[in-house]
Amino acid sequence: MKLATLKDGTRDGKLVVVSRDLTRYCAADNIAPTLQAALDNWDEIAPKLEALYTDVQHEAVPCERFHEREAHSPLPRAYQWADGSAYINHVELVRKARGAEVPESFYHDPLMYQGGSDGFLAPRDDIPLKDTSWGCDMEGEIAVITDDVPMGVSSDGAADHIKLVMLVNDVSLRGLIPGELAKGFGFFQSKPASAFSPVAVTPDELGDAWKGSVIHLPLMVDYNGEAFGRANAGVDATFSLADLVAHAAKTRDLGAGTIIGSGTVSNQGPDGDPGKPVADGGLGYSCIAEIRMIETIADGEAKTRFMAPGDTVRVEMKDEDGHSIFGAIEQKVVEA
Repeated sequence: MKLATLKDGTRDGKLVVVSRDLTRYCAADNIAPTLQAALDNWDEIAPKLEALYTDVQHEAVPCERFHEREAHSPLPRAYQWADGSAYINHVELVRKARGAEVPESFYHDPLMYQGGSDGFLAPRDDIPLKDTSWGCDMEGEIAVITDDVPMGVSSDGAADHIKLVMLVNDVSLRGLIPGELAKGFGFFQSKPASAFSPVAVTPDELGDAWKGSVIHLPLMVDYNGEAFGRANAGVDATFSLADLVAHAAKTRDLGAGTIIGSGTVSNQGPDGDPGKPVADGGLGYSCIAEIRMIETIADGEAKTRFMAPGDTVRVEMKDEDGHSIFGAIEQKVVEA
């Protein structure tokens, strides 16, 4: 099943069911007015949405043309958004850039921060940037949405609470991160509003690509129209998304509509090295910070600048037949 939220002038938008090929939609507001309302009563609402999805697939109900530019993030705002660190290769590279070591605990106890969730950018919204010295970066990631998750759930149990999967561009302001972390109290100003893919899908839509609560497909990140990252989300994942949900629920219940992110999708090179840019035959990177670290290692200094007004980023994932699964996040940086 594929779900989206269309902009309708309200804060939380209108819930719609989208066809598998992302060409058509049917309004679902007679079943649940918003995606959050559906998640609040998922066991009762999901079967009704599934039935409508079947009708949409068979063109048995009136449908309208689905335009990704009309979609908001599936949850335009959420009760909770927490981002983890499934890909330790990314953590290693970024911490090297800051001159920081990776503690051994990071390999069995994931990093996680709680981001701002009172408002997300739509997948085609501009990224506002007030100061280029803040070091604006994109981060291509996977995210899941849960129903109600009980405190202390195991990873195996957490997998059953993953109801929807989507993509995210977790915008980061790298220039502000060191100063914030030096205070010993975590990210805040350095993590502005993120954007999620136009469509969220149930795990069964991913077929065999969904294994062990990880998507085994490449995440496609384009920067200024050029291939920038093609890292496989099923490779080099130290933690699964279920592991991250369980980590978040260690000391608290998670309310329905909680979003948990994977952290930047990142692969090592074939010999365990940091890998190469796509232009050089590698899988590239899902954020600018990683390639800057590679440049620093190779040349003594970073050459790739962070994003500035006019730069564009596109994040997408396709199935084995080349069809877009979630639609695409397409954003341009603009002066705030």
